[in-house]
Amino acid sequence: MPLIIHRAPLGTHERFIGFLLEHYAGKFPVWLCPIQVKVLPISDKYLPYAKEVEKKLKRGGVRVEVDDRNEKIGKKIRDTELYKIPYMLVVGEKEMTDNKVAVRRQGKGDAGVTSVDDFLHSILKEIEEKTDN
Repeated sequence: MPLIIHRAPLGTHERFIGFLLEHYAGKFPVWLCPIQVKVLPISDKYLPYAKEVEKKLKRGGVRVEVDDRNEKIGKKIRDTELYKIPYMLVVGEKEMTDNKVAVRRQGKGDAGVTSVDDFLHSILKEIEEKTDN
């Protein structure tokens, strides 16, 4: 009796990921998104502060990256929107001086200025509750 091996081109995990991509149209909720926050320094001058913010958020358990490209802030924001990253933290002179971040929500725009600790608390709460504010 010959052996027949069944092979599906897409396994269960791959089908599930495909379903999620289709369901969310690539715009995952914060708790599921591979990169939850992108820190955008206005210029190279504020890169050290952006790295501090990144380190603090990573210690808190947030998946975060710094956009350290030598581009204008408008392009950084546009690119981050296209990549559908839920939160952007813009940092410049005022934010660095006040130890704060200017928060932008993907698809919703400016969400105001807040301290890094307050932002960390709110995003961790959103992740824990699995909500999509």
